[in-house]
Amino acid sequence: MSFNFVNYFRGNGAMQECGCPSSRVVMKALKELDQFSVLNSQHMFEVLAAMNYRSVILLNECSAMVTSNIHGCPLKMLINILQSCRDLRYLNMDLFKGIADYVATTFDIWKLKQVLFLLILFENFGFRPVGLMDLFMKKAADEPGFLNVKSLVSILNVYSSLNHLDTCQAREFLDVMTNALTGSLHHISSENLLNAVCSFCLMNHFPLAPVNQLLQKDIINELLTSGDVERNVHKLHILATCLKLDDAPYHKDIHLALPKPSLAPLQPNAKAVEALSSLLGEGYFSKSVQLPHNYYIDFEIRMDTNRSQVLPFSDADVVTSATDIQRVAVLCVPKSTYCLGSTHPRGFLAMKMRHLKVMGFHVILINNWEMEKLEMKDAVTFLKTKIYSTEALSTADVNLQSTC
Repeated sequence: MSFNFVNYFRGNGAMQECGCPSSRVVMKALKELDQFSVLNSQHMFEVLAAMNYRSVILLNECSAMVTSNIHGCPLKMLINILQSCRDLRYLNMDLFKGIADYVATTFDIWKLKQVLFLLILFENFGFRPVGLMDLFMKKAADEPGFLNVKSLVSILNVYSSLNHLDTCQAREFLDVMTNALTGSLHHISSENLLNAVCSFCLMNHFPLAPVNQLLQKDIINELLTSGDVERNVHKLHILATCLKLDDAPYHKDIHLALPKPSLAPLQPNAKAVEALSSLLGEGYFSKSVQLPHNYYIDFEIRMDTNRSQVLPFSDADVVTSATDIQRVAVLCVPKSTYCLGSTHPRGFLAMKMRHLKVMGFHVILINNWEMEKLEMKDAVTFLKTKIYSTEALSTADVNLQSTC
């Protein structure tokens, strides 16, 4: 395939002019894959995105070609490839990792704003390039002059969304971000201030001056009456919850008069319901539980403090003192709550787990896609190992209220 072929079909206009349906173009490309140059493979992403045609086979082949010949590829081309992947909803861990590793190894030749744009695209996929994010964090802390309001809000969103704070650099990074935001308070919009503070909240950090400004009545009123009000309300609820539950040194008694958020009713994983019924029996767990601060959990189980015995809800409510009970929150979560290709919780899940622990829960995560693959017998065994402590499972006299 010559480059002219790729160039010819780069836009919908050329497609319509030649009268070629998308499938015919893709079939022709697939037949000539062995003649693809590296440049052909790079441009094919843009071609497919322009046609809105998601050929996974062709994208996989082009991804492999791009990844194996990535050195020397212009950053603009890599950004175009990622934008096309986003438009096509195409996820390829090897491609993303290859791009991230290449930019990390050549980090010093790129401008910070170029790398930031790349990180914004990675965040769209939920992909967390650890090495690249660590490098960017250090460089941004070393060069705070790069930070304007737009870049600051974007950086905070990326790092909070992907729940990435390198422990060695976290304090310095947060201090630099805080100083940059504080220095912008005289001209920042209310919406950008809310976005930035909400990102800080996800990272369990509460800069005094920005939070104080955000809590001013005129700012709150503006957020509740203009812009994307539903989104603003959601973020203000996050702020209020974090100030109550996290280790914020102030505003513990703050009360924001906010509309109730619109929460869809929680539908627990059906297989998990059946498996818990088999393992524990009715009356030993509660499902679709609403908690304070607008939190829902799929299941609540009440156990002794060693997590060796499950207590009936009637006994836990009436007989046993609170100090003798370990409340267990079971969350059934989709892949989207983790960073792509990992079990690293994204920002909102990490915050929810943190808050549940503050409320006294032991938190158990059940991955929906893994549960669905299991036969019922295996699902029961899987839940048993999750619910009971390791010590309890290894003890012969564990009281497993199992009917299986």
